[in-house]
Amino acid sequence: MKLTTTIFTICLIAGGNNLLFSQNINEDKAKEIIEKAIQATGGKELLNSIKTLYSISETTMDGRKVNWITKEMAPNKGSFEIEYQGRIVYRSWFDGKIGYETVNGEKKLADPEEFKEKLNRKYIMNELAYLDPSLYKLELVENNPDKTYNEIKATSTDGKVLHLFYDAKSYLLKKETKENPDKNAFSTVIYNEYKKFGALIYCSKTTFPTEDGEQIITLTDLYYNKKISEKDFK
Repeated sequence: MKLTTTIFTICLIAGGNNLLFSQNINEDKAKEIIEKAIQATGGKELLNSIKTLYSISETTMDGRKVNWITKEMAPNKGSFEIEYQGRIVYRSWFDGKIGYETVNGEKKLADPEEFKEKLNRKYIMNELAYLDPSLYKLELVENNPDKTYNEIKATSTDGKVLHLFYDAKSYLLKKETKENPDKNAFSTVIYNEYKKFGALIYCSKTTFPTEDGEQIITLTDLYYNKKISEKDFK
């Protein structure tokens, strides 16, 4: 009886060790893909050097052509503006601790939930964040029979789950889905095209599928490490 119990215990330990070993390999493979994605967009040295990011995009809202202007400053400051006919009609921003928004010229505190993800942000470029174990746990999802993409499941420390689909040849991100269990929310972003801005390869055309159709965002200008200062987040 004791011998049987001992053998059973050894089998359990061995099985557990094999599972842990398999999980480690799986995580290492996921990290390797992220590393290749970083290399495909300019390399880790370049991405680490980016401390500010400024972009202007064109899209359509309520049948009107507008510009979206985004500004980011490491580690976690950010601003978003909607420009219509040369006038800023909406602005929201996060100063590193608190979020605000301005509508029709009136400044007010924003819903803290809207900027909750910003609090723990450390990097401007997402792939650098995915490799940080204090922010994400990675897992390679093996369900791609035609091998055209690599799917990575990235679970953040606050419980949100991202599924990242990287092209198997270029290693550029092609699609992203986000799950927020707390709000029972789900969203998808499709990365259609990429262009070179300076030394950085960055997505230049993005599609947001919605219940009413698709919203297409076309990036017209992007600058890094210029055009932004602390006053942009005041």
